[in-house]
Amino acid sequence: MPKYESLSPEITDRIKRAKETHVYPQVDCKNEFVIRRKDILEDKPTIWRPTFVQDIDKIMHCPFYNRYTDKTQVFSLWKNDDLTRRSLHVQLVSRIARTIGAALHLNLDLIEAIALGHDMGHPPFAHTGERYLDEISFKETGRHFYHNIHSVRVLDGIFPYNISLQVLNGIAAHNGEFECEIYRPEPLSGFEEFDRIIEACYYDPQVMLKMMPCTMEGAVVRLCDIIAYLGKDRQDAIRIKTADASMFSNEEIGSVNSEIINNLVVNVIENSYGKAYIKLDESHFAALKQSKRDNYAQIYHRAADDAQFDVTIKPMMEEMYGQLVEDLKTNRRKSPIFTHHIQYVNKVYNSRREPYEYDDPHQIAVDYIASMTDNYFIDLYRFLFPNSTLKVDYKGYFDE
Repeated sequence: MPKYESLSPEITDRIKRAKETHVYPQVDCKNEFVIRRKDILEDKPTIWRPTFVQDIDKIMHCPFYNRYTDKTQVFSLWKNDDLTRRSLHVQLVSRIARTIGAALHLNLDLIEAIALGHDMGHPPFAHTGERYLDEISFKETGRHFYHNIHSVRVLDGIFPYNISLQVLNGIAAHNGEFECEIYRPEPLSGFEEFDRIIEACYYDPQVMLKMMPCTMEGAVVRLCDIIAYLGKDRQDAIRIKTADASMFSNEEIGSVNSEIINNLVVNVIENSYGKAYIKLDESHFAALKQSKRDNYAQIYHRAADDAQFDVTIKPMMEEMYGQLVEDLKTNRRKSPIFTHHIQYVNKVYNSRREPYEYDDPHQIAVDYIASMTDNYFIDLYRFLFPNSTLKVDYKGYFDE
């Protein structure tokens, strides 16, 4: 029997009185706290376009934002439009986080900007594709690849949009694979400190794992990344019959998507209202961790175990990476990495300190592969290697 929790009368009354008196908890990141790399006229807020709304607009108009649409969330080798893509996931994170943020009186524009940009650097083929790209990058350069850190590179390096420190930090620190009972923001002194942390992440995974958001808004988005995918991924797995409802524990937070979202949101508000941190109580945190373990056992490990990944996608990515780096080093201007990537980037943003093609060839190859959708990757591989025997077989709507 579904169980939907409700806020306690005490917290409900406190929120109601705050709205009536306009006396709110002062835990939000106010627009005037914004920190940008450059103080330029174009980024001055206006009455109709406040500070973090500008960041939302920049993120949504980034060319790579379009590619969310065909980047798979979990199930990469299925032709099924009912399965979640990253475009829907970031919207769900934004919606859930804004619901919590509204109740806690946080900055909703900052929440939306972080949520919409948090997976901008995710490569094709979900987390398996991320693992392959990390292995290739580390082998060739000694630098790791993490989608959250690469999301910062997209919005601050490939396209130097002058996005705020608060948004970039929230994106970098969003890693939803590592849950916390309490998310306590850790202040940042400025971009100099932030840049040192980001650079360290490429070499030491522990730096990335320990990173926390510097705002309450970033903390909310980080937790909502988990809330958004827990039940939704179950829905997808059940829809394509790779799992069924009986495989998942009926924990305190529920077993279906609507229960999980409702009960975790209610508990976050209940335990975080008026406080300078985001918190779940002990029982809900334990249930969230158990639900994640169930998802890994019944969904993610099974999806990643598809034999096609190691025997098809991985060698395709390795071969593609090698060819793209070679094309850059030999200045092969007709290569797609020039005509479809570098020129594409430069058309959008060509006022950087030095031309994009001056970046390290290995980094540009990583940038290009990470920017691709699943279908783009496959089409490019066919273009580069028309005689290859490697072939991806998709499961269609009517395949058993």
